[in-house]
Amino acid sequence: MVCLVVYASLYPFAHWRNQGISPFHFLTAPLPKYWTGFDVGINMLGYAPLGFLLALSALHSRRRLWAVSVATLAAGLLSLTLESLQSYLPSRVPSNVDLALNTLGAWVGACSAWALQRLGVIDRWSRLRARWFSHDARGALVLLLLWPVALLFPAAVPMGLGQVFERLESALADALESTPFLEWLPVRDIELQPLVPMAEVLCVALGALIPCLLGYCVIRLLWQRAVFSGAVLAVGLGVSALSAALSYGPEHAWAWFDAPVQVGVGLAALLAVLLLAVPRRAASALTLLALALHLGLLNQAPADPYFAQTLQIWEQGRFIHFYGLVQWLGWLWPYAALVYMVVRLSGRDPLPAAEP
Repeated sequence: MVCLVVYASLYPFAHWRNQGISPFHFLTAPLPKYWTGFDVGINMLGYAPLGFLLALSALHSRRRLWAVSVATLAAGLLSLTLESLQSYLPSRVPSNVDLALNTLGAWVGACSAWALQRLGVIDRWSRLRARWFSHDARGALVLLLLWPVALLFPAAVPMGLGQVFERLESALADALESTPFLEWLPVRDIELQPLVPMAEVLCVALGALIPCLLGYCVIRLLWQRAVFSGAVLAVGLGVSALSAALSYGPEHAWAWFDAPVQVGVGLAALLAVLLLAVPRRAASALTLLALALHLGLLNQAPADPYFAQTLQIWEQGRFIHFYGLVQWLGWLWPYAALVYMVVRLSGRDPLPAAEP
């Protein structure tokens, strides 16, 4: 979580320079004249999970008396450090208001953890986790929690994460321009072609099915898998609609949900039902296969010009503060899942089937 906060605070990590002012000058600077509710919310929400996790860690170590104070102080010191480092980034502006809001967000998160602990919610969650998931489910749960966040980044194909080959090729060509190594790059005989409707259906279906299969790898009972897969599909649709609303406006929230996408989601739901009873090791193998097929299909298609204009909205508009983080999640999530599945399948301990 600290790494995510650091990344979001110092993005884009470019053009560092000494601007001739103290890095702590912002502490005594006048309050900004202009601010928006979006800025207030994003600064608080960015640190609330950090405060929550820090306080939760302190509570688990039996330091309950100082849990909120320690978590808030640690998060505040981190914010102070990052705001001071922003003084060396021309594209970022350190702010005493941001520091205060970050610390306030961490305090709210820490208080939430303390309150949930006092109410017994944390203990109930531990028992629920033990009933629903296997003991080795931590990696899968982290990936599943990050999946909706990754979907917030606009995708050329709905549910299509990991479309990076075209951008990598272009970035590599730019980096090697005016060097003899440019000739070493492979040259495609034909340009990338847009996906035909059936290929788009398959991409959408695999993109929606992959998190369901990932859950099947660690979920114990059949009825739990059924509930989980329904929740995954609902969350995927909802977050995709939210991404479209943020990108194009609320009136276009469901414009992406055309016939191929509807068929793809329906196919994913059907496959999720048919695979409910698959053994956990087989679910891991199917997840790996689905990831490979999904990435292979998706990276054979280019991003259309209209989609490129959408990315400019995220890069240049109000999303710039968390654009880089969400973008990288959208690019790297399936590859992280790919590595996780390879490691999981290489384990020696057999994975039992789901119980009825």
